Amino acid sequence: MLAKAETLIEALPYFQRYAGRSFVVKYGGHAMGDPEAAQDFAEDIVLLKAVGINPVVVHGGGPQIGAMLKKLGVESQFVDGLRVTDKQTAEIAEMVLSGAINKELVGWIAQAGGKAIGISGKDGGLVRAEKVTRTVKDPDSQIEQIVDLGFVGEPKEVDTTVLKTVSDAGMIPIIAPIASDGEGHTYNINADTMAGAIAAALGAARLFLLTDVPGVLDKQGNLQTDLKPADIARMRADGTISGGMIPKLETCVAAVEAGCEAAVVLDGRVPHAMLLEFFTSRGAGTLISA
Repeated sequence: MLAKAETLIEALPYFQRYAGRSFVVKYGGHAMGDPEAAQDFAEDIVLLKAVGINPVVVHGGGPQIGAMLKKLGVESQFVDGLRVTDKQTAEIAEMVLSGAINKELVGWIAQAGGKAIGISGKDGGLVRAEKVTRTVKDPDSQIEQIVDLGFVGEPKEVDTTVLKTVSDAGMIPIIAPIASDGEGHTYNINADTMAGAIAAALGAARLFLLTDVPGVLDKQGNLQTDLKPADIARMRADGTISGGMIPKLETCVAAVEAGCEAAVVLDGRVPHAMLLEFFTSRGAGTLISA
C-alpha cells in the first residue's frame, strides 16, 4: 500500500501543473485491435479527466477501412502512404471512422466510468479541410508530376468551440478524422495530422501519438527521450529516422512550433504507457519540445 501512496505523491506535482489544460491523444495502430489494450487506454483517459486534465482523443482506422473496402470489393491505390480516395472510398471511410470505430471508443470510455461524445471534424465546425496536393518524381524522367489523391484532405482551419463545450460539460471528445471543405465535399484526413492541428489550436500541454514502436531510436537502437526540432532535422538528414516515423515527427514539430507545449511519440502497446510517460519522472517515449 505504501508503494501505491508514494506513486500518487510522485504524480501530485504533475496533476497540479496540468489541471485545466488539454491533452490531445492520437489513438491508432495495434492498440485499436486489442480489447485489453483498448480497456487500458480508456481507463487512462478517464483517469486524466478525473484529475482535472481535459483529454481529447483523435483516432485513426486505416486497417479497418482497408478491411471494409476489401469486404465490399473496392480496390485501393496508395501514393506515399496515402490512400487515393474516390467518392465511394470516402463514403466508406466516413462510415467506418465516424460510425463503427468512433462509437466503439465512446463505449470503451463509458465502460471505464467516463462520459464521451463522438464527433468528427464536421461537427460544430471543428475542422475545415482543404484538398491535399502531392507531387511525385517520375523515376525515368525525374519530372515532378502532381498526383490527384481524390478526397484526401488536411486541416485548413480549426475552431475549438465545440471541444471546449464538451470538455466543460465534463465529457471527453472522441474525434474521427473526417472534415468538409465548406462546399459540401467530405475529406478523409490523416489522424496524426488532425491531432497535431487540434493540439496546436488548443494550445495543448501535450500531444501524444500512440504508435507501434517505443519512440524514436538512434542508429544503435537506443530510445531518444528528448528531442528538439534541430535534432530531428539532423537525424532525418543522416537517415537515422525514415519511413513512417518521418510524417509523425513532422506532425510533432508543426504542433510544438504552433502552440502545443510538447509532443510525445510512445508505444501504444505498453499498458498505461501514457500515464507512465506523464506522471513519472522517467517517462516512457520520445518527448519533442520547441
